[in-house]
Formats: sequence, structure tokens, C-alpha cells
Amino acid sequence: MIDVDGIVRIAGERKAKTIGLQFPEGLKRQGPGIAKDVEARTGALVIVSGDPCYGACDIDDSLLDMVDVLFHFGHSRLMDDDRIVFIEYHHEVEVDTAIRNALPLLGQKVGIVTTVQHIHMLKRMEQLLTEAGKTPVIGKGDSRITYPGQLLGCNFSATPAGVDTVLYVGSGNFHPMGAQLSTGVPVIAADPFTGEARKVDVEKIMRQRYALMAKAMDAKKWGIIIGTKTGQKRLELALRIKETAGDATLISIREITPDRLLSFKVDAYVSTVCPRVAIDDAGRFGVPVLTPVEFDIVKGLRKWEDLAFDEIRGE
Repeated sequence: MIDVDGIVRIAGERKAKTIGLQFPEGLKRQGPGIAKDVEARTGALVIVSGDPCYGACDIDDSLLDMVDVLFHFGHSRLMDDDRIVFIEYHHEVEVDTAIRNALPLLGQKVGIVTTVQHIHMLKRMEQLLTEAGKTPVIGKGDSRITYPGQLLGCNFSATPAGVDTVLYVGSGNFHPMGAQLSTGVPVIAADPFTGEARKVDVEKIMRQRYALMAKAMDAKKWGIIIGTKTGQKRLELALRIKETAGDATLISIREITPDRLLSFKVDAYVSTVCPRVAIDDAGRFGVPVLTPVEFDIVKGLRKWEDLAFDEIRGE
């Protein structure tokens, strides 16, 4: 449940006359109701962002410039900007069934990782493993990570090394695959919504990535995508890639879609924005879209066996 009382309190403390609300896609339908409630209780003008929002790095900068305070929902704090208040969203779902189903698949020394939606259950995860005779290990992560044990779609630094297996508690495939490719340690995914546990298989995605890289080997003209979203700008990386690419065009873009790339007649792209763009949407693009790691492999700067998910790391 979203803490509207907290929003009203913070807005009052800041004497905000204009308030922005930004929701991820899964919470956006709650926006109009929350906006109406906040507006009635504060007397402020409330504006809801209609743009897509995929993470804490995806701030609506245009809306931010129009308001006194922007409430960004669903994600933990990623950047220091006093105008932005991050309101986390936690799923109130028990993790016991999924973790107990995962126990036969786990080794003795187990790293625990999850997303912010389940981070409030981390102590319970640790307790269940300890009670089962396992040795749980929780990593801290770098400066982009708010909580120990937390994963982002672009950062797996909290995944512990030196363990037998890693337990990922959450839904979806991207985070656990990233954790495995980041450390080389087998990952067991336990989904608290279904109670199912499974060993993560990265072979299919690896084959897909190798096929795209092989196709890009013949590329003569490259498009290098620079993100304009606050938490995804990696201009220095894009410039470094341009030096190696040869015939290359730098392209700045906020939302990457196949339609928006159609006009650029290039043989392949390198995306320096959110790593998930190249992975999740690979089949939608007419030409290969590589991550910086994959580009380096194609250009002989890394070995093929060094393939890993691209990450946006902090300090």
C-alpha cells in the first residue's frame, strides 16, 4: 500500500505548491486516485507523469523541472537530488514456501539476493536458510545499491562470490541470469508468488547473444546509442566505443524502440543505456543491438568466453 499520509506530510514540510508523481507501469493505474487525494489534502497542484518508467534511473526530468517536489514510486534511491523523494513499494507476500522448495537445490554456503520489492523480507530469508542448516551470505553492493542483498537490472554487485550457490528471491529471469553471469556461481530462483524454485539456465540467452555478436562481425557502419535518462548517461563509454568502431554515429535517445531506430541506416548498434534494452528487446530490432561488453568481444578487445551482462557500476 502506498503511504499517502507520508506524501502529504513531506509536501507540507516543503511547502510544495506543485507536486509531481511518477509511477512504474505496474502502479500507474493508482496514479489518478492518489493525485486526487494528495491534491485535496495539500491544496497543491499535482501532476502525474505519463511517460514510461522502468527504474530508479528513469526520472522524468521534464516533470521534475515543473514541480517543487517529485515523488518517484516503486524503487529505492539511486541518485542524490533533494527535489526527488523515492517511495519504495514492497510486495506483502510470504517467501517461506518458495525458499523451502529451493532448499534441495542449494549448496551449503548460500548467497542471498533479491529486488527492492522483497528486500524487507531479507531477514526472514536468512532465518529460513539458517534453520535449514545452510550458511547464508549477504553482499553489500556498490554505491548504486541501497540495501545489502539488493539487485538492480543494471547492477549485480551485491551478489556474493565465494559461495556454493546463490538464492534469488523474486520473479522474472533477468535478475537471476545477471547474477549468475556476473559471478559464475549457479543461481537458484525462488518465486514467492508461485512458490516455485528452479535452477537458472543461461544457455539459451548465451546462444542468442553469441548469434547476434556473430552477425555483427560484418558490420561496417555502427550506431552508438547514448541515453538521456539521468541514471543511464554513459557518454565517456560511448566516446570510447566510437574510437574503436570506425564508421560510427553517436545517437542520443530517451526511449529506444525499433521504430525510432529505423531511419538510421547502420549495420549494428551498441547501446550504452540500460543493459536490459539490448537483452529483453533483441528480437524486435532489425539489426543487432549489442552491449558494450559484446562490442568489445566483436572487436577483439575481450575473449568470447568473457561474455557477461553489461552493468552500470557505482563506486
